[in-house]
Amino acid sequence: MSVPAGQSAATPKRLVVLISGRGSNLGALIEACEQDRIPAQVVGVISNRPDAAGLGFAEQHHIPHRVLNHRDYPSREAFDADLATAIEDYAPDLVILAGFMRILTPGFVDRFTGRMLNIHPSLLPKYRGLDTHARALADGEPEHGASVHFVTPELDGGPVIMQARVPVAPDDTPETLAARVQRAEHRLYPEVVRRVCSGEIQWSGRILQADGSPLEAPLQLDEDTHDVSGPDARSRPPHPVG
Repeated sequence: MSVPAGQSAATPKRLVVLISGRGSNLGALIEACEQDRIPAQVVGVISNRPDAAGLGFAEQHHIPHRVLNHRDYPSREAFDADLATAIEDYAPDLVILAGFMRILTPGFVDRFTGRMLNIHPSLLPKYRGLDTHARALADGEPEHGASVHFVTPELDGGPVIMQARVPVAPDDTPETLAARVQRAEHRLYPEVVRRVCSGEIQWSGRILQADGSPLEAPLQLDEDTHDVSGPDARSRPPHPVG
């Protein structure tokens, strides 16, 4: 990692990423770390599905990875216990949920309070849970988007750090809207992770702070943070949508 003259290199933060599927946000995070846009490195990837295509990103970039198949466990608690142990083996500073399709037990969440992030494809608190794009279209929403939040035991209910908004087109389908939201996610998630790793964003389970002041409302991804809104989006996403 390059360091400006007169400054010393800080130890990169250690990220463990949990996935269940194609892992496009994992790919975006890996790329951001490798390009020094985040003062961190992905040190481990864990999937609950052995066929998760996102494991290919870990293999391609020589990142340690493993599978804990949730179907091999008799209970959610048993799975979460082994998952927590596997995560701690990597000694992470942050745990990143990137399309990890598991409802986590309160004990697991409490263990990582203040250092576990999730990205959700809606403008929270709207549309928690699944099928967010179809639900937004059914309600005639003029805009949609994604939110990054700290994880709490409440499903998609943790304090929201930052959101990315995208317009809804008259001819959108759930698939086209999902693709537009996911391109925004590939910019949003690295930006939030950067701010958390740098200490700009902090939350210990009590007050969410940005630059030392309480964050009264979610930050919004804009042109200064490489927003993808606009007709040409200025550049293509770092990895195929998925």
